[in-house]
Amino acid sequence: MHSNLNRRQILSVGALTLTAAGLAGCTSTTNKTTSFVKPGSAAVTATEAKRRRTGTVVQRALTAEPVTLDFGGKTAKTWAYRGASATKPLRGKVGDTLKVALTNDLPDPTSVHWHGLALRNDMDGVPNLTQEPVQPGASFAYEFTLPEPGTFWFHPHVGAQLDRGLYAPLIIDDPKEKADYDREWVIVLDDWLDGVTATPDKVLKELSQGMMDHGGTGHGGMDMGPMRMGNTLMGATSPLLGGDAGDVYYPLYLINGKPANDPQTFTAKSGERIRLRIINAGGDTAFRFGVAEHPLTITHSDGFPIEPFEAESVVLGMGERYDAVITAGDGAFAVVAEGLGKQDQALAVLRTGSGSSPAKDAKLPQTKSPATASDMKTAGAVRLPKRAVDRTVALELSGGMEKYDWAINGKRMDMEQPMRDALGIVEGERVALEFRNSTTMWHPMHLHGHTYQLPGGGPRKDTSIVLPGKTLRVEFDADNPGRWLTHCHNVYHGEAGMMTTIAYQEN
Repeated sequence: MHSNLNRRQILSVGALTLTAAGLAGCTSTTNKTTSFVKPGSAAVTATEAKRRRTGTVVQRALTAEPVTLDFGGKTAKTWAYRGASATKPLRGKVGDTLKVALTNDLPDPTSVHWHGLALRNDMDGVPNLTQEPVQPGASFAYEFTLPEPGTFWFHPHVGAQLDRGLYAPLIIDDPKEKADYDREWVIVLDDWLDGVTATPDKVLKELSQGMMDHGGTGHGGMDMGPMRMGNTLMGATSPLLGGDAGDVYYPLYLINGKPANDPQTFTAKSGERIRLRIINAGGDTAFRFGVAEHPLTITHSDGFPIEPFEAESVVLGMGERYDAVITAGDGAFAVVAEGLGKQDQALAVLRTGSGSSPAKDAKLPQTKSPATASDMKTAGAVRLPKRAVDRTVALELSGGMEKYDWAINGKRMDMEQPMRDALGIVEGERVALEFRNSTTMWHPMHLHGHTYQLPGGGPRKDTSIVLPGKTLRVEFDADNPGRWLTHCHNVYHGEAGMMTTIAYQEN
């Protein structure tokens, strides 16, 4: 929609759009006298008390600490969790009480955000918004009811710590679910640089210095493919992402913490049905995921069931999750996560019998378009009931590479003052979010503490790709009081300022 505008014109259009929306009275606005529900308020406690509980308590210890990892012969000093990892999820059942004792053995403050969960606000793990940051040498006790079944994960919400090894899956089972599969594999996708080419902090500093806006190709219209400049990747493009695919050069792409030259092997018997829980834990990379010669039956999006959808492959933006079922063939097959626009990929192996392992550059076929959320429909049991929208919150995504000034509604988030420009909503409302992308890049937008529904009976989600020049309108019910972030899950865009707070107003 704005592809021919320069960055200054885009910001001007965004400002005019927001002004018009404000005059129309449809956009959530706040003022200095507005009072907001606090994370530890009676409203938060009352909502937690309404959640059904099993009486079972799941206790886990989690330590954030410096570690050295081996990536197929390359060693990297990084940070990770003791007590959970890509291959060691936390797990419980709906209604269980999860108690996690976090100890911070890092040199910097940290936190844990439970991505995708509609949990109590004071456990959401956002420093200076829902809790104080956990200082080096200190501990914090997370305790909350597991609210719904699905595939979730957790990571810090401090700086660019997510782009280290500080993440792991959280799987919540539903005892009432009828399993129609023989095995289950959790598959975590990641792009990796920490301790190999740079640290995330160094990359953020480099990006924040800004550069010429590289738009579609970064080469004056000549599509020469991706080109590394320091820790920046210029010219990474993908039509599936509307053009520019990402900012950052990664030397490694991982499945469950292992690179393509030392892949994880998943073993099964031919004919077995296998449930895949796929998580994109990357910092700057969208992946096209598939299993060679194995059609996917996609069953869940961001933890919530959908009408089963057949696909050859599926696109995951950072923070998105999909569950799928495959029927294992006979032999050895490539499990591939192609870094869209990056011209590189992660690889694992599905083995049910003899035969040579696939080459590390084995490619997925693409006889069909990869599946995206827009192709899917929510399952009837979790579809939001029809009702009128009470409030529309306009979220204009702006900024660019030139000044690395990513923002929402023309304002860059200051995480020292996360309530400064908070957008107010009221408990009980049906709220529509309008993500209006006025930039030349795609953004995976994530909402804390809620799941929304995509238009036209689309899937329930908490993270969605918003393409450049497009508007995505979603709806959710304001049923979880507190102060919640919404932000771009490209960790570098978010840390540069593409975040804002949506807060419940006190009655």
